Order: sequence, then C-alpha cells, then structure tokens
Amino acid sequence: MRIGNIKLFRLKMRKRAGIGAIHKKKLDAEKFKGKADALAETQLVELSSQLQTFQINLESFAREHKQEIKKDPAFRKHFQDMCASIGVDPLASGKGFWSNMLEIGDFYYELAVQIVEVCMAHADKTGGLMELGDVKHKLIKSRGRSAIHQEISTEDILIATKKLKVLGTGFTVIPLGSGRYLVQSVPGELSSDQITVLQEAEDKGGSVSRSSLKQLKWEDSRIEIVLNTMLGEGLLWVDEKGSETMYWVPSIFSSKYQQ
Repeated sequence: MRIGNIKLFRLKMRKRAGIGAIHKKKLDAEKFKGKADALAETQLVELSSQLQTFQINLESFAREHKQEIKKDPAFRKHFQDMCASIGVDPLASGKGFWSNMLEIGDFYYELAVQIVEVCMAHADKTGGLMELGDVKHKLIKSRGRSAIHQEISTEDILIATKKLKVLGTGFTVIPLGSGRYLVQSVPGELSSDQITVLQEAEDKGGSVSRSSLKQLKWEDSRIEIVLNTMLGEGLLWVDEKGSETMYWVPSIFSSKYQQ
C-alpha cells in the first residue's frame, strides 16, 4: 500500500512538472513575441525615418538640379530611378510638390498628347503600329523649336507612352525582343500569335512568309488565320511579286529604312 502511494505521488508530480513546463514555454513564447514585435516596431520607425530623410534629400536635390532634370534626358532618367527606389512616382498626380517644383508631370502629359497626335496622323499608313524610334523622329520634327530647348529621349517617349494605358487597350507598348518597341494606337489587344509574327518580322528585316512561319512548327490553318486577321486590320502589307508571297509590317520595315 505504501509502495502504491509512492507511485501515485510520483505520477502526480510528473503531471504537475509537465503542466509547469508547458506553462513556462507559453510564457517564454509570449515574452519572445513581445520582444519581436517591439523590435519590428523599432525597425519600422527607423526605416520610416530613413525614407523620410531620403525623400527630403530627394526634394532638395530636385530643387538644386531643376533645370538639368527638365532639359537633360539622361539626368531625368537618373532622377526617375532615384524616385522609384523609394516608391515615389512624380507622374502619379498632376498636383503636389513634384508637379509644382519640376513641372515634370506636365512634361510627360504634354509628351503623351503629342505621341497620340503623331500616331493618329500616320495610322492609315501604319495600321496603328509605329516603331518607337519612328515615333521619336516624327515627334521631334513636329515639336519644332521647342525640341531645341527641351531634348527628349527614347526613354522619355517610352515612359509617356506607358502612361497612355489609362486610356484602355488603345495604346500599348509591344517589345520586339531586339531592344526596339512598337507603339500600338488602335483598340484591342494583339494575340500572342500576332506578336510572334511582329517579332519574326523584326528578325527578318520587316517581313514574314508562310514558309518562315512554318519554321515555328505552326499548322497551315494557324498561319492562315493570323495572316488574314492581321491583313484585315491593316497590320500587314502583301507583296506577291516575288517567288513567294511576302507579308510586310510597315511600321518595322519603314523604320529600318530610315535608320
């Protein structure tokens, strides 16, 4: 009987020790979580302070180099990169410090309007697709004397064109894979097959043929559909004078010819 009592006592002690250990672990976990939360809050405050200091310095830099930012496209790009590093978008609003200080928002909005005008003026010949370099060439020509006082770069045109996405699918920038871009100025999204045709034309001097598209392992029906669709939309021109019918992308071969 005495041995049984001893075993029972030991069992109760073990249970109490186990419960105490669990309770201690819970308290330790709560203490650790409290310290972790306090540390995270401290780090967040420090990071917020650093970002605020960086933004103040960025605004000071903008004031000091206002003219360079407005006139020098390379300097303007570096400024945009600095803004992006802390999540500041000078083009996000037409109001506020950046617009009032630099008029940088007005610059890109005005440029975007001019891009629309250039694309619309040549849509009947290009089918609504213009190579970005060709847009730049015609844009500088249309800007006349103002272009002398404020130089624009391909990067500027790319930024302004991307801002036109707010108008819907009517304006889209299409990368060709060669480092060049096409600006689409007609409603509707191009299919992946249509973009592939454009990229193939870029690689082959501005044109494609049925045989060149067959090298992509496409079926005849697939080739027929994409070519007929693009012909109907004015994105391709047909040349049947050679031994094989060629399909030219006017925006690509005309811009290569001008280079």
